[in-house]
Amino acid sequence: MNHSRFLIAFIFLGAVAFQAPREQGLKDEFQSDFFIGAAVNARQVDGSMASADSLLGLHFNSLTSENGLKWINVHPQEEEFAFEFGDNYVKKGEEMGAFIVGHTLVWHQQVPDWVFRNQEGTFLSKEALKARMESHIQEVVGRYKGQIDGWDVVNEAFEDDGSWRKTHWYLLMGEEYISHAFKKAYAVDPQAELYYNDYNVWKPEKRKAILNMAQMLRSQGIRIDGIGMQGHYRLDFPSLDQIEAAIEEIHQAGFQVMITELDVDVLPRPSDFEGADLEISYADSPGWNSYVDALPAEIEDQLVSRYASLFKLFKKHSDKISRVTFWGLHDGSTWLNNWPVRGRTNYPLLFDREMLLKKGFLEKMQEEH
Repeated sequence: MNHSRFLIAFIFLGAVAFQAPREQGLKDEFQSDFFIGAAVNARQVDGSMASADSLLGLHFNSLTSENGLKWINVHPQEEEFAFEFGDNYVKKGEEMGAFIVGHTLVWHQQVPDWVFRNQEGTFLSKEALKARMESHIQEVVGRYKGQIDGWDVVNEAFEDDGSWRKTHWYLLMGEEYISHAFKKAYAVDPQAELYYNDYNVWKPEKRKAILNMAQMLRSQGIRIDGIGMQGHYRLDFPSLDQIEAAIEEIHQAGFQVMITELDVDVLPRPSDFEGADLEISYADSPGWNSYVDALPAEIEDQLVSRYASLFKLFKKHSDKISRVTFWGLHDGSTWLNNWPVRGRTNYPLLFDREMLLKKGFLEKMQEEH
């Protein structure tokens, strides 16, 4: 017997047998429930932030484009398209084997003013704006046909009271701008899932308007697969019951539910508004920047407990929910560092500025079971 070969093999097998277990990722924890997604920026998909690769690979099996596919970035001038982000984004998603979401085709913010006006500066006619919108969808969805799995076709078309948001889209085209957008997206890529996305869907008045719109589309034979419920929550608001009612009602209406843009704001606000309206903005103020250096342990524990409670609810309704997506990869890249008060330090995600999962979440999930 070759004892040296036997000894080498024994040492190798022993090392394999006694190696540390692989860290449990969120996508593993919820693999039988729903996709776990993150909204990503350019540096997180183009390879320039190497630490992002390991975090994405361990914890996520879905990606959403945070800002890079919004009109102002992907189509800044009438004859100019900027696809560098989109190409890197799709490549990263394919490398991960992830479910890839495009965000967003039609929105009233982060859209250049030229979209709505002619060369003389006059607002376009209804038909001219429709043609411009359809051309945009043709170019963007067409470029990623068969690569992007689902699109947020229209974003935030309603006010919280259920009335139509009086955007240029609505004022120039009327309610049917939504149907035109969904019809065009389907025509360009019939295999992609198509969604409507909005915040404060837990509010009954707003939810009723959204579902009336979505059911009207379907009654006209127009494809719409699901409703994205933006999860811009606070530590103690809205209640789990309010969120659950929205999940159940959307499902009962026949639509897929996605929890999108999930974060939990831990800081006070200058007023009692809820949601994610970017038009609300306050100047930098130390009075609203409570935790400049670090989040106190007791507040972080409340945050982790809130997330555990939310995910317990999502898991309970995993037959209705297809995806849960965090709005940002870690605390250092969250939009809530600048909204609604500019320049402050926030901690709203499950991953801290060192890109580590905040302590206790998986343990609290086990307790919740």
